[in-house]
Amino acid sequence: MDFVSQFNAELRLDENLVVKKGNRYFLLNEKLKDFTRRGFFYAGIYLGETKNGRFFPSISLLKMIVEKAANKIVVDRKTEWLFICGRDIFRQGIIKASGSRRKGSFTLVLNIRGECLGFGEITRNLDDKGVGVYVKNIFDIGDFLRREKRES
Repeated sequence: MDFVSQFNAELRLDENLVVKKGNRYFLLNEKLKDFTRRGFFYAGIYLGETKNGRFFPSISLLKMIVEKAANKIVVDRKTEWLFICGRDIFRQGIIKASGSRRKGSFTLVLNIRGECLGFGEITRNLDDKGVGVYVKNIFDIGDFLRREKRES
């Protein structure tokens, strides 16, 4: 819930249905929860994991909060592609911004169809003019594919 609040969003989950397995978190329903008492590798909706005390969300969790989040930006097609390839976002690629536009805030990144591509940290006030990175890529939907390539 602390992670979700960084986007000026609120998400209500039944905490009894959120299960921690090692450093990973899953959202289950009542039937799945009964099965997992004997142990499991993966079940329900993967919410994310903690690494070195920091929470890293899944794209599923980001999709769950996209409608509720105030902090989000919409990017053009070129920026969409660059972002899912792991690149940061420049001012000219941002079509629309809502919620906090201030440096240090976290924002969801959406394409023009409203699909969540990931999230980043605003590195310069979005209303400022200038050249340079405005949103630092922290996580994007291309992350999984890049990790697979590194491991093979």
